[in-house]
Amino acid sequence: MTAQSTLTPQRDGAPEPSGGSVRPRRAHRGQARTAALYLTPAGIVLVSVMAYPLYQLVQLSLYEYGQAQASGGAPLEFLGLGNYTQLLGDPRFWMVLLNTCGFAAVCVAGSLAVGITLAVLASRVRQLPRALLFLAALGAWATPAVAGSTVWLFLFDQDFGLVNEVLTGIGLTGMEGFSWTYDRFVAFALVAGEVIWCSFPFVMVTMYAGIKAIPEEMVEAASLDGASTWRTARSVLLPMLRPLLVIATIQSIIWDFKIFTQIYVMTDGGGVAGQNLVLNVYAYQEAFAGSNYGLGSAIGVVMTALLLLITVIYLRVQRGTGENA
Repeated sequence: MTAQSTLTPQRDGAPEPSGGSVRPRRAHRGQARTAALYLTPAGIVLVSVMAYPLYQLVQLSLYEYGQAQASGGAPLEFLGLGNYTQLLGDPRFWMVLLNTCGFAAVCVAGSLAVGITLAVLASRVRQLPRALLFLAALGAWATPAVAGSTVWLFLFDQDFGLVNEVLTGIGLTGMEGFSWTYDRFVAFALVAGEVIWCSFPFVMVTMYAGIKAIPEEMVEAASLDGASTWRTARSVLLPMLRPLLVIATIQSIIWDFKIFTQIYVMTDGGGVAGQNLVLNVYAYQEAFAGSNYGLGSAIGVVMTALLLLITVIYLRVQRGTGENA
């Protein structure tokens, strides 16, 4: 039998042998197993650290657990979803939830805007200005939250603050003796400014690393093809920076949604009549100031569920955007 008779010529449009497609699938499965092996130790640590506290938090939220129960003077009373029913039926909870979502959204948007802008600026200036910019940003990032909040309060003090003196000196006489923490929205804006000040360095460093990793040849090629700066940023830079942007956004959402120290210190525990309460401070007041640990735990469970929901929605939106790009 000749070699010619053993070969069957393929007709146009005939399917290719399946062996070529099996190998990529096998290689992908092998890479997935390798990644799983590398991630297993970290997963074990996370489960060990997080699983039991979350279990205790959920369990505590199902009981009437106050000071009497904590001291052993009264037995635990199982309420089931009673704490959640009380929480969801309280108009104050919905006001605090609205405060938290709006405040976190402003802080996340501000941190991303300032961080990305300064990252682009740092990639375009000389070495000395860039080093000074990074030192200033990292100094803000390294400042403890209590210390940073106290400094901002001193700067914006209504009687001795530098900001009021400067504004009064340039002709804004209405700012003399102005209280930055009395009005609800002004107080939130002041705290948001402090949060953005100490949060943008993370975004800046992350995005700067991503910008420097982009080959200059790609930007030059887009320019030679006649693409504008906005077109280059949207079609070339943004798709390559999207993974880092997702990380920075999720981290900012988590940090800003569970803000406690800045609100507690700068508004003296939640502002006038609790007008500046956010969920974390609200949970602290109910659990420790009010000795209602079961209700405080229920607030903690709701916060955790909301953060997971927001993160999942954001990831799905980003995935859909990436697939449609």
